[in-house]
Amino acid sequence: MTAHRASLTNPHPVHDTTTSSDIASSTSVPPAEPLDPPHIDDPRAVAPQDARELSRALLARLTDLEEGTAEYSYVRATLIELNISLVKYAARRFHSHSEPMDDILQVGTIGLIKAIDRFEPDRGLEFTTFAMPTVIGEIKRHFRDTTWAVHVPRRLQELRLSLARAADEMEQRLDRAPTVAELAAQLEVSEEEVIDGLTASNGYTAGSLDMQLEDDSPDSTLACRLGFDDTRLARVEDLHALKPLIGALPDRDRTIISMRFVEELTQAQIGRQLGISQMQVSRLLSRALATLRTGLLHDAG
Repeated sequence: MTAHRASLTNPHPVHDTTTSSDIASSTSVPPAEPLDPPHIDDPRAVAPQDARELSRALLARLTDLEEGTAEYSYVRATLIELNISLVKYAARRFHSHSEPMDDILQVGTIGLIKAIDRFEPDRGLEFTTFAMPTVIGEIKRHFRDTTWAVHVPRRLQELRLSLARAADEMEQRLDRAPTVAELAAQLEVSEEEVIDGLTASNGYTAGSLDMQLEDDSPDSTLACRLGFDDTRLARVEDLHALKPLIGALPDRDRTIISMRFVEELTQAQIGRQLGISQMQVSRLLSRALATLRTGLLHDAG
């Protein structure tokens, strides 16, 4: 038994002379060169799952590229094409608005581009999770800032939406339209704020003055119902023309005209204040008015 064990023992042991530097040199791998982005003929034809994987790789590649280079522009444009379906999905939420769908898609695409530029792959988020709120927020901002016929403060725009939701809910519950006081209690705001919000809702759209009010009458437009001759405009013109003529009158004539037509004093009261008779006041007033009348007719001729 002892002899058998001895035969397994190597009488000349071999010592390992390999150093740690030899191991490091034999196992070291040269740094990998960044891979060129794949060429995609039609990014919109890529399946959703493949588009998600490609987007993940391209977003990581985009962070290593220098902005302004041809490769950066290609990767960025490819990401937009691959994820345009997110914009279409978000735009469908706003199909009930009067805004053309093409405009909504354009605004949503701007939001997608902002999401691509701001996305940080190192945070571990899925791009769709980050991009969707950005796209929807851009579309909402478009409706808030550009689609109102009359600009109203953002506070009233948001209050209008809250009032619309509360009014629909309360109308179903009460089986009638809610009052201003009930809406104020529901939203915990003052009645004045409710009135302001309801008034602001009228500024979202504006009717054309050329809008036909009756189908059987081509001349029945809103402008015909609202328009009328304002006689006060002619009075403004007359007053404007009278100003230099009155300024050219003697001081006493101007004083008499002011006391008669501004202070609305009688001729007797004017005479007592000026120390002259009523007859003199009448004669001076008639002469001044005749002078003004002649000047107006001369200007009109």
